[in-house]
Amino acid sequence: MPVTTADDDQAGSHPILVGRKVTLRPGRRGDAKKLRAILAEPSVSRWWAEPDPVEVIEEELRGDDSAVLLVVEIDGKVAGGIQYHEENDPMYRQAGIDIYLGGRFQGRGAGTEAVRLLARFLFEQRGHHRITIDPAAANEPAIRCYTKVGFRPVGVMRQYERGPDGTFHDGLLMDLLRDELPPSPRKRRRG
Repeated sequence: MPVTTADDDQAGSHPILVGRKVTLRPGRRGDAKKLRAILAEPSVSRWWAEPDPVEVIEEELRGDDSAVLLVVEIDGKVAGGIQYHEENDPMYRQAGIDIYLGGRFQGRGAGTEAVRLLARFLFEQRGHHRITIDPAAANEPAIRCYTKVGFRPVGVMRQYERGPDGTFHDGLLMDLLRDELPPSPRKRRRG
């Protein structure tokens, strides 16, 4: 069961979400430099391109009215970033998620848990009915991760983003509706 707290001055938009492996938390001094280093790792920059300057990442960690970047922490170490943006128009009320993890944290279930924690927060605490995520169509590990959470492919967005090689690449639009998120895994009781 995730633990949720929020900064009083942020009205709940900068949560602290605690899972079994990961904690999602607001940024602290020095986090932007660590996140930039993760974004520069080949396994990440392959999908995220050239990282923004530290000052831009610091601004993203502060958030704004519709977008928030949280730090993914594993065993007390900065493992990556997860961000969400919100569409608050009542006609389209929904959210979108993006995530990146450093190479040494990939393939261990941390991404799945982080996305599940944030999705649950966005549904239960922020009142959204739908969440989208849009990995590169060729990013099979990310697509497998999001599918484990319950996201479904909606369609291919042709020539969606410019890659580090300068050419446009397809993106896969995936979404998850509130009632499609599986319940929280229960802890097993020892008998």
